[in-house]
Amino acid sequence: MRTTILIPGVAELARLLRLALAAMAFAGLSACSLLNSFQPMVGIEPMSPGEYIAFQRGDILTTGRLSAATEQTIRVTGLDTGACAGAMPDCLAALAEAKGVSMEQRLSAAAELWLRQALSAFKVRAGEFGERQAFKAAMEAARYAYAYLFLIPRDPVARAFEDRQTQVRDWYNTAVQLASTQLFDARSRADDSLGGNDPGVLDYGGWTMQVQMASVRSVSADNVPQELLPASSLAFHGLRSIYRRDGIGAELVAVLEDAPVAVVSDWQAGRNPDKPRSRVRRPAEWSEMPSPNLTVLFLFDGDGLKDALRTREARVVIHDPYEDSDVMLHGQRVPLAANFTAGYGLWLARSDFSRQSLRTLFGSEQGIDKPHLYMMQPFDPDRRIILMLHGLASSPEAWVNVANEILGDAELREAFQVWQVYYPTSVPVAINHAQIRQLVTQALHHFDPEGAAPASSDMVLIGHSMGGMIARLMVSSADQQLWRWVLEGRDISADRLERLHARLDPMLRFSPMPNAARAIFIAAPHRGTAVAGERLVRWISQLIRLPLRLLESFDDVVETLSGGDAGRRDEQPRRTLALPNSIDNLSADDAFVKVAADLPISPEVRYHSIIARENARGSLEDSGDGLVPYRSAHLPGAVSEKVIVSGHSVQETATAILEIRRILHEDLKERAVKKDM
Repeated sequence: MRTTILIPGVAELARLLRLALAAMAFAGLSACSLLNSFQPMVGIEPMSPGEYIAFQRGDILTTGRLSAATEQTIRVTGLDTGACAGAMPDCLAALAEAKGVSMEQRLSAAAELWLRQALSAFKVRAGEFGERQAFKAAMEAARYAYAYLFLIPRDPVARAFEDRQTQVRDWYNTAVQLASTQLFDARSRADDSLGGNDPGVLDYGGWTMQVQMASVRSVSADNVPQELLPASSLAFHGLRSIYRRDGIGAELVAVLEDAPVAVVSDWQAGRNPDKPRSRVRRPAEWSEMPSPNLTVLFLFDGDGLKDALRTREARVVIHDPYEDSDVMLHGQRVPLAANFTAGYGLWLARSDFSRQSLRTLFGSEQGIDKPHLYMMQPFDPDRRIILMLHGLASSPEAWVNVANEILGDAELREAFQVWQVYYPTSVPVAINHAQIRQLVTQALHHFDPEGAAPASSDMVLIGHSMGGMIARLMVSSADQQLWRWVLEGRDISADRLERLHARLDPMLRFSPMPNAARAIFIAAPHRGTAVAGERLVRWISQLIRLPLRLLESFDDVVETLSGGDAGRRDEQPRRTLALPNSIDNLSADDAFVKVAADLPISPEVRYHSIIARENARGSLEDSGDGLVPYRSAHLPGAVSEKVIVSGHSVQETATAILEIRRILHEDLKERAVKKDM
């Protein structure tokens, strides 16, 4: 029997191969499907604590994406986050009608969705229409966030530990910040869309905004800011810490005009409800810091939640964070947000103090020729004054971290206000002392004519280096000691002496300032320094030029003390013979320094010393900070003496700042004990 084998052709082989592969694939898929049916539907991936916190608390502000809670709320409505981004009305309608979504979820999700739209619009805003759209979105975000925070049945205190409440608060603050700066920009441009002649009412973007100054006196209709900057947009270097307070409201900095004529608040008018707030234009002797910190709230009034979600009106309430620490909203006492560093840092960053102080020292143009008083906040009659005096070739920048740390300390901020004197450090110590004493006295008399306010008593003086010498004179008394120094070795006629007496007596005879109760002397050369006599320093001293205004005002004194003829114009070297410059006054051999060092300090004043030494090794008595020896900075009778290993600029060290804060807190405790006795 013959077997016949049929051999398929090439085409047939290809067809059979395809069928075989398909069968194998089907079998494989069936097997995979069968196996997968026994796998769990939910998998587990490890997550670190940091990742978990980021997932729970991440939101449109921190990650640029919607928060997990908002995404979950949107999914319940059957929508997705992408659809909500392009169709806000449909998304909000779906949120309102969705079952299984609470009012808290609706409001908080709507707030974040509107904020996302506002942030996107502010990035790409172009033209008036784009800016209005950005403003509208920010207002809606603020409205929904406000409703969530204050207008739902569940008390805010009951939600205090919830992440969601913190998120919504931040969304409200950011939305108010965005809308506030937009309103300011529109007003600065004199935007016609604002409408109306009442500066307290603004119509913009379909909203009517009623502006109210709750406690602010730096900003007014007569002193409109040139800029309004979010505190969160300012990053500083050179400041050790940024001090803020968590709470409700947008943290802003108003940049005012730093004009030659300082504009100073009249606190009595500002605090009396029967008198309109006013501002008094004074010569440029004292001024407020030209970049005050503000906290702004948008309040949506009405009878309840429905009114708040329908209204097109809002109150813009502006607070001074130094004056107001909280606010009553819908029966709840709520802390106000605040940034206490931003305005101060911005002022110093834009001041150009460092170059100006050198120009002043060497008599260049654009220097200063008399002391100026800067107040870190509008005068507060209930806060005691800390008066800071910088040293040679320096400025208020010397106190950058000292002042910031004091303003950042809640207890000290409540009790004190900071004043800083900026003075020409080329001028002799005796003249600077007299002018600064007069300046502070005049400022106090202007703000408190009766001298009855707490601010007019128990002042604390803090002086570094030459400023410490001046601070010591302010709490000391001089009768004839300095007069004997002036007249020693000079033969002056009775007529000239009478003229000389009228001019110099206020500088040479004085008693302790009655306003001062405590002083802190930092690296102060009370008995001078040998460094001032070194060849290089003496050469630098010859480059120092006294202000022309000062030389002209003391022309007759110079002529008398130098033995010149009346009416004759002596040259600069002859003038400096009678009027030594500041470096002359730092010499341990200077006659004035020797006399001033022995002037008695008031027994009513408690004083402290902070002294630097370059090296911890060796005898303390023989140590020094590179400029001032310990023997010169040491004062017998000090309540405390802190020696710190540092160079001469010891006031900026963390140890010195802690010591200053310790002294101030101790001062408050002592006063509290006396008050209770």
